[in-house]
Amino acid sequence: MDRTSLQTLLVGIDAGCRSVLDPLFAEGALPNLRSVFEAGATGPLESQIPPWTPSAWPSLYTGVNPGKHGVFGFLEFDGYDWDVVNATSVREHALWQLLDRHGLTSVVVNVPVTHPPRAFDGALVPGYIAPESPTCHPEGLLDDVRDAIGGYRVYAPRGLDEADDVAWYRRLVRMRGEAFRYLADEYDPDFGFLQFQVTDTVFHEYPDDEEKVQAVYEAVDDQLGAVLDDCDPDTVVVASDHGMGPYSGYEFRANDFLRDQGYVETVRGGEGMPSWSTIAGNRLRDGETDGDRDRSLVERGLSLGAKAGITSQRIGRALERVGLDEFVARHVPEDVVRAATEQVDFPNSAAYVRDRIECGVRINLQGREPDGTVPPDRYDSVRNALVDALEGVRTPDGTRVFETVAPREAFFDGPHVERAPDVVTVPNDFDQFLSAQLRGSQFGTPREPWNHKRDGIVAAAGTGVDPDVDLASAHLFDVAPTVLASLDVPASDRMDGEPLPVVDDVGEQSYPAYDAGETVTVDDEDVEARLADLGYIE
Repeated sequence: MDRTSLQTLLVGIDAGCRSVLDPLFAEGALPNLRSVFEAGATGPLESQIPPWTPSAWPSLYTGVNPGKHGVFGFLEFDGYDWDVVNATSVREHALWQLLDRHGLTSVVVNVPVTHPPRAFDGALVPGYIAPESPTCHPEGLLDDVRDAIGGYRVYAPRGLDEADDVAWYRRLVRMRGEAFRYLADEYDPDFGFLQFQVTDTVFHEYPDDEEKVQAVYEAVDDQLGAVLDDCDPDTVVVASDHGMGPYSGYEFRANDFLRDQGYVETVRGGEGMPSWSTIAGNRLRDGETDGDRDRSLVERGLSLGAKAGITSQRIGRALERVGLDEFVARHVPEDVVRAATEQVDFPNSAAYVRDRIECGVRINLQGREPDGTVPPDRYDSVRNALVDALEGVRTPDGTRVFETVAPREAFFDGPHVERAPDVVTVPNDFDQFLSAQLRGSQFGTPREPWNHKRDGIVAAAGTGVDPDVDLASAHLFDVAPTVLASLDVPASDRMDGEPLPVVDDVGEQSYPAYDAGETVTVDDEDVEARLADLGYIE
């Protein structure tokens, strides 16, 4: 392919951080990525709260905090019910939409939370959380991409063995690079955004497996090299949404704590808020669906047992002691387990954690929630009491669980702050694993030995970039205004970040208010199952 007119290339590496990259750089395993870091300015990229994919990538590509774009986790709530978020949940202009207003063209490949896409001058193939065959922009683009490069998938097939998993990770990376190069050749964009997600997935699936991590990163490096050769961008920016690292602390089960404090009420026998469990994910992975069916005798029996106090949590602790818990999780239908599970009774509780990814506690406020129990005149006192109680939580070895507990206004501002949890809880050094599950005890072993950390990476190299500038204070919100400035486009005056000193600041301007339109629900149980597999939905 001929070289394009690409001016700025943004490369997104989910969970990328120096603690992972530096050993690979030292081994000479990533020559193309290392060349960007060595030729340009680099630094840590502080993520936001919460530092998780569905909220952090929209913050990166809009330049605003979640209180302005409206996405705080994988789930969007309507009362006590929920759906998985999608692009219509993001209520602020993406940077490629702002570029479109200035007559610049973009190609965007595999960026999370971009399905269904809005129209702009260019092409977009959605990434994480999209269905397997997503709607692309322009319509029909996915068929063109598949024909051109010999197939394209958003996710690897489910139910693979370990060797096939890693082969598919590498294949997915290749598809991202080939799709981007094909579209860059077709659209000749001014701006390109290419994201790699499996750099995060491999840690959730295979923590501590350095060989698999290296295989994934080498595949990313190969594709980056091919894109740089074919597209020859003037400026390259590499950024991640958060970091990744080992967890040596505890799993803190916040709803067990809140129950002991008198805030959470529970219900047994499958009558609480519907939840998506890992077992449900396992069933869908194997091709099964819930469907409409009569409750089995076992399910009804366990439901009655739960009401009598014989819950699946108690059964699970007993199975764990004899080493049978994983076997049962693989073979017992999810509905059976759910029927025996003690759940948070959301309508009758005063406060609860509804989604661990949100990093916070929600108050069941009258007038806001369908069956609120906390009167508005008690909201401040209840919230202050929750802050005090959570600030005092210590692990069994005496370590503080949270480095910060504060009202949501300390972290978010904007028109969608009401969507945030009322009390924000920041785990201490992100070394304590938060869980919303009721397990009968407040603390346990983290279910994942690796998970998200606050600091990611940023690097910029190319035309006009001073490699010696200090990027020590770079923040996730700075990425979008930096990209815009690299293309001589003013940032939005609603953005929370500023252009990094690697580019000249061209100022800001007022852009029209974002017309959110109607939120679209994308029903896709397979996406939900994948999120459960990775521990994002409990």
